[in-house]
Amino acid sequence: MVRMATRRAETTEESRRLLVAAAAGLFAEKGYRQTSFVDIAERAGISRGSIPWHFGNKLGLLKAVLDDRLQTVLTGVAPPGDDRSGDPLDQVMDFIRLPATRLFITLLAEAVEVDSPIREHYAQLHSALRQAVQSRIPAGAVPAGTTPEAFTVLLVGAVIGVHAQWRIAPEAVDLEAVQAAIRALALAGPRSG
Repeated sequence: MVRMATRRAETTEESRRLLVAAAAGLFAEKGYRQTSFVDIAERAGISRGSIPWHFGNKLGLLKAVLDDRLQTVLTGVAPPGDDRSGDPLDQVMDFIRLPATRLFITLLAEAVEVDSPIREHYAQLHSALRQAVQSRIPAGAVPAGTTPEAFTVLLVGAVIGVHAQWRIAPEAVDLEAVQAAIRALALAGPRSG
């Protein structure tokens, strides 16, 4: 009996994982609104009735996808105090290169619409990204004349903008040069007259 329950739980978790992966790929390719349950079920190889059973509705599935991708991104960035943590700007630029981040750019266009069903989830996502970045900024690294919060918004905003440009035209965006430019601007400090 225990063995059957364990196997059922494993199957349920595997179905959930397959649905999240399929939805993430389709949302990145087609957008949230243009992706249907049928599309997701076909890609996952699972009955479309499994989607509401696992997630309640399409918005619940989107939240699971965003949570999954955010965790993928955050585990790719070293936590504060970790030997790998190093420079927060290096980590932020590494964020751009992660395959999981393509989804964030695809959905951004939908999220900025006032009536978008994903707007609130995106606001939470950006909040989590700002918290993650801010927690990794070493003491003394915030330029004079600004606050850690404003500096974090600048870094996250720069990354989002650079990321969008790089995804659209990677041959036109030299990520290393952009990183050097952000570093130069961030470390320049206040300018006089």
